[in-house]
Formats: sequence, structure tokens, C-alpha cells
Amino acid sequence: MKKNDTVTLEIISLTNEGLGVARHEGMAVFVPLTAPGDVCECIIVKVLKSYAYAKMAKLIKPSPCRISCDCHSFGLCGGCDFRHISYQEELSAKQSFVADAFRRLGGLDIPGEPIISTGVTEGYRNKAQLPVREGENGPVCGFFSERSHRLIEARDCKLHPKIFNEIIDIIIEYQRRNRLFCYDETTGEGLLRHIYLRRGQRSGEIMLCLVVSRKTDVYDRLAEICAEKFPEISTVVLNVNSARTNVILGAENVVLSGDGSIRDELLGVKVRLSPHSFYQINAPAAELLYQKAAEYAGLSGRETVLDLYCGAGTIGLTMAGRAGCIIGVEIVPEAVENARENARANGIKNAEFFLGDAGDIAEKLEKSGLRPDVIILDPPRRGCDRKTLDAVAKMSPSRVVMISCNPATAARDVKYLSDFYTPAAYAPVDMFPRTSHVETVCLLSKLNVEHHIEVELTMDEMDLTAAEKKASYEEIKGYVLEKFGMKVSHLYIAQVKRKCGIIERENYNKPKSEDSKQPQCPPEKEAAIRAALEYFKMI
Repeated sequence: MKKNDTVTLEIISLTNEGLGVARHEGMAVFVPLTAPGDVCECIIVKVLKSYAYAKMAKLIKPSPCRISCDCHSFGLCGGCDFRHISYQEELSAKQSFVADAFRRLGGLDIPGEPIISTGVTEGYRNKAQLPVREGENGPVCGFFSERSHRLIEARDCKLHPKIFNEIIDIIIEYQRRNRLFCYDETTGEGLLRHIYLRRGQRSGEIMLCLVVSRKTDVYDRLAEICAEKFPEISTVVLNVNSARTNVILGAENVVLSGDGSIRDELLGVKVRLSPHSFYQINAPAAELLYQKAAEYAGLSGRETVLDLYCGAGTIGLTMAGRAGCIIGVEIVPEAVENARENARANGIKNAEFFLGDAGDIAEKLEKSGLRPDVIILDPPRRGCDRKTLDAVAKMSPSRVVMISCNPATAARDVKYLSDFYTPAAYAPVDMFPRTSHVETVCLLSKLNVEHHIEVELTMDEMDLTAAEKKASYEEIKGYVLEKFGMKVSHLYIAQVKRKCGIIERENYNKPKSEDSKQPQCPPEKEAAIRAALEYFKMI
């Protein structure tokens, strides 16, 4: 198989990035915009050692789960991944994504609960951040194409509430009529960079935030026009970002109308949100997620709860009535201020919030003697750092509830904590319908030391595991060389074995220093090693 070959493929599954998976001549082939059960004629666009990428040229037999796409930007804008398959198939795929990550990356064999969903797939986003650029015929607003900064015009996104699209139309027309130039990434010139909208899904209040490259008064009249036309807009903010960066928001906010924030309500807790505040983009789904997190926390009214990566404090505050006290930690100053204001607005007196890095504050709290009963972790997509996880282990809470938007990093972090905790349950939550993203909430319970005994064994008393009996490192290296024409090191084999849950003894490849950096196994060699492990029936 080589580039530009035409092959007929049957799609058998989906990856967690939304790509269809087929097999051809023993190789995995990844095809975007396909569905499990599709039979299609495809053109190979890239070939690597053990897998390839292709694009569909002709759909020969559609999958039973394939549906008609209702968006002209689908496949171009980098937003939705699953507008071409039934929602039930999407939920099934997401359930598999999480289960596969926990099993393959975390080495965890625990059954997941059924995926949680509101059933609403359109208009659910309460936040939109859309880049604006100069097109051939004037200003264009939309989304960047996947893995690029090529702007795809999309002013009628079906994931946004209809009013967002109407507001965007007014802004674009204002830009055109007043001959205001949009920001140019290559030159740094131009004014308007992004249109940023937030809406309280319970309150209906809308924040319009215009991200600009410098302070200006040219949008004062636009603020008046929008407030007149849309009574739901309770505040208009100018966010100034003069840096040559991909980061959307700058540090300075200039309030043009209102007080620079909006209000909403989540599980009965009133919340105030500023432009920088973190808030779940699908509030009804977030309520289901927080209810599951509270169930896992098992609060009785006396517990101390440490809420790391707390954002505007919404998770902890929704649990405050069932806890002794809530301690929140967040690195964004505006979010911490929002959290404190939210506590005051709701009359919650048993919650306090600290500003700082989760790992740094957790470490300080642990050294000060804090021993919470429950720790809530809701890290960004990259997951928790080692400092945070080590502090969690040292504080030794009875339960850890981890919320994650990335099943891979969640599985990694749960595995790291599994020396101290038993992963007891997890539930996927569909926070982002029609995209490949999925949220997960997981419960880890403290190991019951009363039911554990220590037994000292010498190496000659121990039986080798089934995996160790089946193939040596040299046999694996030989298979990979013969089958794939690649040389792999003992280190790479050890890394892949650990990923597959095959426990390794200490070996000479382990770094001598905590600060040393090991080379990581490249994807094509990892795929070859996995094939060898499958051949020797080790996985």
C-alpha cells in the first residue's frame, strides 16, 4: 500500500478523534467522516510503518447508523465530528472511548456506568469564541479548520443558540459598514480579533465580549445597538489583547455597558461569571455531571472537601450544603474572585477559596496538616501534574472524585493514584454532543489497610507472570525487526509493556535521577511493539 492507491475499505470502529478505522493488508487505516459499517472507496493519503490515513472518494454502501448531514460546514470547520451518524451510535462510541482508555492506558478493568446525556444535541453551548478575519469580500467570522488557522465561515453554527448567530450578524455588519479592519495574525495589524459570547442558560443573560488588539472607542455605538436590539445582552465588554499570541483573551477588560459579568444558576446555586471565568459550556449536562460527582463523594454533612482546579467554585458550592467545609483552589484570579462572590451571594459561609497553582497550594495545605475527607479534581485537558497527585496521596482522603475532559489523561492519573486508591467506578458524560470530546467522572476509594497484609517474597519464590513466560525482550525485538524492519530498544519495549498494563520489575533502563528525561517510544514503533505483544499473546 502506498500513497494515492485506491482501496475499498469497510469501517469497523471509530477513534476518539472521530476517525473511522478500517484494516487493509494487516494495517490500520484511518478515514475521516466515515461511520462504522460504511463500505467505501478510499484514496490513501499517507502511509506509515504500521498504519495509514485515507480519504473517502466514494461511499459504496452506507452504514445503518449514517444519517444526512445538516450543516454545510461539517468536515471543514474543525468543530463537530459526528453530524453524519446517529446520536445513539455517537453515545456508544464515546462509551467505548473511555472504556478503552481506562483499560489500555490505565490498566484498569472496572465496568463503567452507562453514559449520561441530556439528549439535547443542538443549541446547547452557552459560550462561543469565534475568530474574525478579513475575507475577499470583507470581514468573515467562523472557526479555524482542524489543526490550522485557515478560517471557515460559519455564522449559523447549530451548536450555538440561535440568538448568538443573530448577534454575530449585527457585529459583522457593523464592521463592514464602518470599514473597521479585522486582526491579521501575520502582520499584527487590524482591530477586532474574536467575538466572544456567553449566556446564562437558566437566567438568559448574555455577555458580549469583543476581543481587540488595542483600546478604542469605535465599538461604543455597537454596544448601544446590541443592547437596544437584544434585551438579553446585560453587559458588553472590550477585552484588550495586544500580544502576538494564539491565546484568545488579554488581561485587561474595559466595560462598555453593564457591570462586566452575567448571572446564572446551577443546581440552585447562583453564579456570577466574568470573561475569564471557567464555566461548563453545557449547563444542563454539567448539572448531571455534578450530581454524579456528589453521589461519588458520598457526603454526610461533616466532611472537609478540597476542590482543586475549582474555577468559579461551581462544583464545591453545589456540594456545600452537604459538607462541613469546602476549600477551593484556582489559578485564575478573576475566577477566584467570582467564586468568593458566588459564595457570598448564596449565603454560603463554609467555603473558602485560594488563588494559586493547584499543585503548589495542595502541597502547602498538605504540609500545613490539612487532611480532607474528599478531594475533587477537575484539571484542564492535560490532566494533573505529579506534584498535585503526590499531595493528594499524602493527604490521604477517604475518596477522590476525578472529573476530566480527556479520557487518556484521566486514565493516566487514575493509574498513578492506584497504588493508594482503588478505582471503584466511573461514568462518561456527554457534555459536548456531536463532537468527539467526552467528559468522565471517576471515584477512587482509599485502600482498606485492615484488609491487606504484607508478605515478603524472594525472587526465586515468585512465579513468573504469564506474560513474562511468553516472550523475552530479545524475542520481541526479533519479531519487530523481521515483521516491520525496525529496531526497537529494551526501553521502548518496557514503555509499551507498562502502557499495556504488563507490570515491569525495576531495570537498568530506569533513569538514575528524577530530573532525567528518557526518550519516548515513537508512535510507529509503539504500534509495532504492540503487534509483537499480540503475536506472543501477552495482550
